[in-house]
Amino acid sequence: MIFATNGIVLRTIKYGETSIISTVFTELFGVQSYLINGARTQKKTVKAHFYQPSSLLEMQVYHNDLKNLQSIKEVKWSVIYQSILSDVAKNSVALYMVELLYKCLKQPEPNQDLFMFCEDAFIQMDKAPKNIMANFPLYFALHLSYFFGFQLQNNYSEQNNYFDIREGKFTSESLAGPDFISSDLSYYLSELSRVIHPKDLSEIRMNGNVRLALLKELENYYSWNIPDFGKMKTLDILQEIIR
Repeated sequence: MIFATNGIVLRTIKYGETSIISTVFTELFGVQSYLINGARTQKKTVKAHFYQPSSLLEMQVYHNDLKNLQSIKEVKWSVIYQSILSDVAKNSVALYMVELLYKCLKQPEPNQDLFMFCEDAFIQMDKAPKNIMANFPLYFALHLSYFFGFQLQNNYSEQNNYFDIREGKFTSESLAGPDFISSDLSYYLSELSRVIHPKDLSEIRMNGNVRLALLKELENYYSWNIPDFGKMKTLDILQEIIR
């Protein structure tokens, strides 16, 4: 059967001489892998452009629950980005976002609320001013954790000013275990978790070293909660962007 669904491209790899396999987070079926035959031939190079990581697509797909590789009948952009694919900073943040999402999506289960959040996050970032880009990866990582059931409990106070990675909440220094975040970083973590809309990220002022340290701590937080999470390769790319 043919189904209509929107999708977010997470990863695309070469397959054979002329084809590609694209991993797409779809609204209807969750994360799926699609074989696109002949996408890298000279006559169809434009076809491969649809499958750049972070692209937002509108697709007509053939779907069979018994198959690992699905196929696409028709595809077009659901949103044409104005800056993400051309702006180095925004593209770097987008690559971080799709890698984080890819690492979290272990099963092909639909989650419309998660899809809508991610789709909106990319649209908001595409339109956003440059002064919030440095904080955007932290915003996305903090809000994404909600959909996987381990959002932090923001009980930060003067007494509870150390974030416990294992417990997902703030605690006092005397009770903090081996996996806790320093009081200085915990303060910024609490402030960031209060941000509801990306436009308010400009109010959170911190330097690049603090941002990088927080991203590494969030990597540890995700590793604790997501099996086989591994290391974020895009953190190295972000180091220059978030300063």
